[in-house]
Amino acid sequence: MIDSHKAIHAVKTNVITGFLGTGKTTAIAHLLTQKPEHERWAVLVNEFGEIGIDGAILSAKSQEDKGVFIEEVPGGCMCCASKIPMQIALNNLLKKSRPHRLLIEPTGLGHPKEVMQVLGNQYYKDVLDLKGTITLVDARYLDDPRYLGHETFNQQLAIADIIVGNKSELYREIDRDALTSYLYELLPDAYQLHYTEQGKLPINWLDSEAKHEITAEKSQDLQTASRKREPDIPEIGYVKATNNAKSFSSVGWRFAANKVFEYGKLIPALKQIKADRIKGIFITNKGIFAINRSNNSFFEQRVTTAKESRVEIICQQINDQWEEHLMQSLLT
Repeated sequence: MIDSHKAIHAVKTNVITGFLGTGKTTAIAHLLTQKPEHERWAVLVNEFGEIGIDGAILSAKSQEDKGVFIEEVPGGCMCCASKIPMQIALNNLLKKSRPHRLLIEPTGLGHPKEVMQVLGNQYYKDVLDLKGTITLVDARYLDDPRYLGHETFNQQLAIADIIVGNKSELYREIDRDALTSYLYELLPDAYQLHYTEQGKLPINWLDSEAKHEITAEKSQDLQTASRKREPDIPEIGYVKATNNAKSFSSVGWRFAANKVFEYGKLIPALKQIKADRIKGIFITNKGIFAINRSNNSFFEQRVTTAKESRVEIICQQINDQWEEHLMQSLLT
């Protein structure tokens, strides 16, 4: 039973960040499996694309009656637009869940320092107990100038208390050496570096102490602000949205629940798409599946529930044929 009258105080809070394809959502899903049964955990998810996928995937794996509450802020960095979207979503989530622990997953292309500034402002001073920030990195892409030259990528490393080389089972020795050398040059301060596979973060890392100073900002009045609302799906049965930022673009679709995909056509269609990331949750004739593709890696997992089908593609250039291939995968 949630006591709605008790003050929310010193909620243990972790930011789990990382660039595109590092496995943040998978890591959070794994952490949720370790949640103590008597605790309530809240997860605030932010995505670069306009179509929210991560929240839908996490919600499909977790339920509020089991003490897990999910809130999502799609459509780019949640700290943009005067930081109002993040604070509204965070306040709603805290009020609804009154959690013992809060996990925050910023978009891989957002501004992590601004996220930390919001969490450290006067408004949340007594509400949140900021613990160690965990940054995931995939060492295989340290030779990609779109990563090393991206301000967000380097910010994510700079704010980290724990840096995790995720997907380490796929590394060569040269990948580990490249990560160690890059961190040595980038970060003069001490930090923890760990390696893990498939986002399997141990729960005790969440209680590590935050060592980085966070600039406090003046709190803002949220009483009159309105929360961004997802548009209804029109009668045609789907809605499309796009977003752009520097070297990356995104395109995504939401499909009404009565739009069922033919599994045998859908999976080959998704595998043929050339993109940096593909994430989705699909209602198919063989069940509901969460899809996650990062460069050459393709994973699918059966899940139990989905209110609708969603997919988000992050790429350098949007291809109009992708929509045609998705439509051809629908059952008629």
